[in-house]
Amino acid sequence: MAETYVHPSPAQVEAIEELDLDGPLVMLNLLRFNPDGGAEEYARYGAAARPFLEAARATVRFVSDVAATFIGDDVWDRIILVEYPSKQAFLDMFSTPDYPSEIRAGALADSRLYCSQESKF
Repeated sequence: MAETYVHPSPAQVEAIEELDLDGPLVMLNLLRFNPDGGAEEYARYGAAARPFLEAARATVRFVSDVAATFIGDDVWDRIILVEYPSKQAFLDMFSTPDYPSEIRAGALADSRLYCSQESKF
């Protein structure tokens, strides 16, 4: 079975902290829910995380359930794009002691979270 990821490693947190990023960033969330109530638990996490997102001045830009995989063999249940005004806003939110990361972890069988900034196409 492939390795699964729900929490970042300390090295991943450090790598984000060290990135030279100015301005807004967008976090791409790829989510696979636990089969027994994970989607419902993730909804509970969303409600609990909302005040933290608001305090960070983050904006949920896109939420979609995945209909099918067109290229590759990864299977995800949901995609979410969240924009933060800065890297520091994201890190401050993530490191808040009361942030409901354990509710998120309980909802997920696997996830990926990619940090990005807008670029020219």
